[in-house]
Amino acid sequence: MTLFIDADACPVKDECIRVAERQSVPVKLVCNGGIRPPVHPLVETVYVTEGPDEADKWIAERAGVGDVVVTGDIPLAAKCVAAGARVLKHDGEALTEANIGNVLATRDLMADLRAADPFRQGGGKGFSKADRSRFLDALDRTLRAAARQS
Repeated sequence: MTLFIDADACPVKDECIRVAERQSVPVKLVCNGGIRPPVHPLVETVYVTEGPDEADKWIAERAGVGDVVVTGDIPLAAKCVAAGARVLKHDGEALTEANIGNVLATRDLMADLRAADPFRQGGGKGFSKADRSRFLDALDRTLRAAARQS
């Protein structure tokens, strides 16, 4: 069992490491660079070559049954769910076989709407303390469930 973190724009890296340490789960922080690697025996920072989606490809090739992936990238989440991994978004929302199709379709629809209307950009809600708290609880539960599965 491994906790994979799509680390380039992840607002919950520290929280992931805290929860993983409590449960003795190895962590792979995967990024294109630009983050300071934590000095921790359970954490390995993986730097991939620069280029679009290289970190996503690296995670998708390795994540599988018994692993947990933290990402905000919906196409990566879909690949990981298909491979049998458990996936969490940064706000603690679990992405599963039951909901990944709808989440992917909504993402595509919103991308189309933004492309059709140049004035409809951004506007998403900020990352709150409640999101962080919800994420911590969800990650703790998800890692325990993955450990039971392994």
